[in-house]
Amino acid sequence: MKDYEQIFDQPESITGASAADELDCVIVGAGPAGLTAAIYLARFHRKTLIVDDGASRAALIPLSHNYPGFPPGISGKGLLERLREQATTYGARFENARVDDIQQRPEGFEVFFNGQSVLTRRVLLATGIKDELPDMPSVYEAIAASSVRLCSICDGYEINGDNVAVYGEAECAISHAVFLRTFTNRVTVVVHGEPKACEEAFALAEHYDIRLISDRVEGIRLLEDQQVELRTCKGEIHRFDIVYPSLGSRVRSELAIRLGAEADDTGALIVDEHLRTSIPGLYAAGDVIKSLKQISVATGHAALCSTAIHNSLETNPWTARNAAPTQ
Repeated sequence: MKDYEQIFDQPESITGASAADELDCVIVGAGPAGLTAAIYLARFHRKTLIVDDGASRAALIPLSHNYPGFPPGISGKGLLERLREQATTYGARFENARVDDIQQRPEGFEVFFNGQSVLTRRVLLATGIKDELPDMPSVYEAIAASSVRLCSICDGYEINGDNVAVYGEAECAISHAVFLRTFTNRVTVVVHGEPKACEEAFALAEHYDIRLISDRVEGIRLLEDQQVELRTCKGEIHRFDIVYPSLGSRVRSELAIRLGAEADDTGALIVDEHLRTSIPGLYAAGDVIKSLKQISVATGHAALCSTAIHNSLETNPWTARNAAPTQ
């Protein structure tokens, strides 16, 4: 399996950042939250640098039909490209790198990446989550083919009666399967790990006619016809049109936690109504905080926190030097 970060295209940096720069805000992560915040801050005439390692979860979306404004749908990569172009138009700068560390300084923060560092008054973490994926060959090809899917809220409508499996810990997978019954009458839970769940979960599965397979899965593979085949330890073969992994995810909040930011037991950063973490000057938006994992929610976070960041900084009176470019 290819490394998660290697699966994404890496656009060229718009410009390098130097240690001499003092920025208004560094945004870590160029998914929908980070890019939307960059648009807002750049339009507020704030010096903004986005540092990104190219691993936005949104880039995995083959075609989104539930993001407003795109009736034919739009791919995750297509949306990110548009947002990046828009941010660049207003003067936001980009650095393609993984942030190694963030340290507090009297003037704000020092952000380290690629053997260099920059000073910034504010930091916005929009680093998202990393999904735990099934151990199967060509898993990213299966995601691109929509045979393995990661968000039933996003694409459940397109199931339309298909034969669907949810693969994960019993209780969580059953809950997910009940949600999917809105879109198909053929839902199977394939239990990963111990087949333990509360009586209420099993009662729900029985009530909604959800099939349970509790034998341990020995192998998963994508077939030529784009179906997904699961083989159990007993030698049983099961084929599905779509598989939804329900294996959990890792919140990419390590940079903030090392600084001492408060997080819940899942690693999601705790923020206030302005998306401020417990560290003064450090903000967070998108999937790195506890919220519904939707692009529309992430962009709403970005609007809130970028405005809060702008208002928290000293006023930057307009001059002819920062006049908006002619459109």
